[in-house]
Amino acid sequence: MTIKTVTDTLLILVIICLTTACDMLESHPYDTRVTGETNINEKNIQRIESLLKGRKSFRFAVISDTQRWYDSTLDAVRSIRARQDIDFVLHGGDQSDFGVTKEFLWMRDILNQLDVPYVCAIGNHDCLGTGRDVFRTVYGDTNFAFTAGDMRFICLNTNALEYDYSEPVPDFDFMTAQLDKMRQDSLTRCAFLMHAAPQSDVFNNNVAGVFQHYLHMFPGLQFCMHGHTHALTVTDIYNDGILYYQCPNIDKRIYLVFTINEEGYDYEAVEF
Repeated sequence: MTIKTVTDTLLILVIICLTTACDMLESHPYDTRVTGETNINEKNIQRIESLLKGRKSFRFAVISDTQRWYDSTLDAVRSIRARQDIDFVLHGGDQSDFGVTKEFLWMRDILNQLDVPYVCAIGNHDCLGTGRDVFRTVYGDTNFAFTAGDMRFICLNTNALEYDYSEPVPDFDFMTAQLDKMRQDSLTRCAFLMHAAPQSDVFNNNVAGVFQHYLHMFPGLQFCMHGHTHALTVTDIYNDGILYYQCPNIDKRIYLVFTINEEGYDYEAVEF
């Protein structure tokens, strides 16, 4: 075999690899290329606000910390669908365990089997690796809010430890803007969703007192919701009458249901 023949053979093999075999290569787990639906929170916020406009009563479910537990999450989705009395679903964060892109996509595809709109807060595990960038692509801003009926839901990024003070977490400017929005729209009650509660390990507890002060500025604050420590708890963290409802990780096979009415609200922990 001549040198030219060997060279030609190698060239052909390289071309075959580039045109065929490369399709079989797995992408890096932390690449940020997202396939499928994106900007989910904004789309579903529009649905929630449209469906519940003018309503004085409604019901929603809360799930959290679904990381790795895909089968349990699917079972929760099926349970919520079977009820046929849930208007929307809140996810309290930690869809991923390692911030891997495919974790977000797998979980998104499961949650998309809900027959009602859902929105997702960001968890501390969602911030690992390139997770923050993937979360923003798939779901949107890490601080967001919406109005359901006559109630404002304010969803905060409280994972300060993962941001190392590179961003304001929690973002008090965002909270101030939401207070202004409530006054502008004459809304008289609200609730907060976050992943990590004050006094937890990833919350910026240097400003925990400031956070409490801000909460007391909001009219008609009904309650706060969070996840993170994987337990079912109801806590008055500051002993000021504001209750923090913690949703356990989904493998505990429990989700929360809140019923909002003109008199206030009811709460239950649902086993599935």
